[in-house]
Parts: sequence; structure tokens; C-alpha cells
Amino acid sequence: EVQLVESGGGLVKPGDSLELSCKAYGFFFEGIDMGWIRQAPGKGPEWISAIHYSSRTLAYADSVKGRFTISRDNAKNTVYLQMNSLKPEDTAVYYCVKHYGSSYYLALGPDYWGQGTQVTVSS
Repeated sequence: EVQLVESGGGLVKPGDSLELSCKAYGFFFEGIDMGWIRQAPGKGPEWISAIHYSSRTLAYADSVKGRFTISRDNAKNTVYLQMNSLKPEDTAVYYCVKHYGSSYYLALGPDYWGQGTQVTVSS
């Protein structure tokens, strides 16, 4: 019943920007923390960001801090990832994730992943 549908990926040049979107279905979105995980070719998954259900706390991996911004619109059951100053090392499949519940410190982790959207950064 839970579904997470990502969109917005594509091919961009270094320094460009993209905004990813994730539309959520099948659970009480307004009470659940959300996040983003990416997986580069030949590598394991890398957690990159999370957001509290009320947006009161945000968290970022050091690799994206200062360049990426996570946000959500609970009225639209949607979470976003604004990606600026993209680098070739950002190339990966980006997955929207639902957390087990809610924590002020975003500590619960994911229990569902979306299908992923490809982001390729190349000159």
C-alpha cells in the first residue's frame, strides 16, 4: 500500500541545479519523517538527507551540506530535494525513503524506498 514516486532526475552539467520530487501514498504522511538516499554505480547506498514530519529538524550528509536542501509540503504529500552546484560525484540513483515513524533527531531510519530517479552530472 505504501508507495513513493520520485521524479525530476536527468542529465545536467557540473554546477547546474535539479529539484527532485517524491509523491507519497498509503500512509499518514503528515506524521512520518522522510528522507533521501542515493546509490552511485558500483557502490553501496549513501544516506544524504532527512526531514522531520513538521520540518522542525533537517539533516544532511557532509557530502551535500550547503548544496542540497530538503523540504516537504504536507498538504501535497510531497517531499523535495533541491540540488545546487552539482558535481560529477553526485551521479547516482536517488531514492525517496519513508522512516519508521518520527523522531526529533531523525533517528528511526527508512522502512520503504521509492523506485528511484537517475541523476547524471557530466560535462
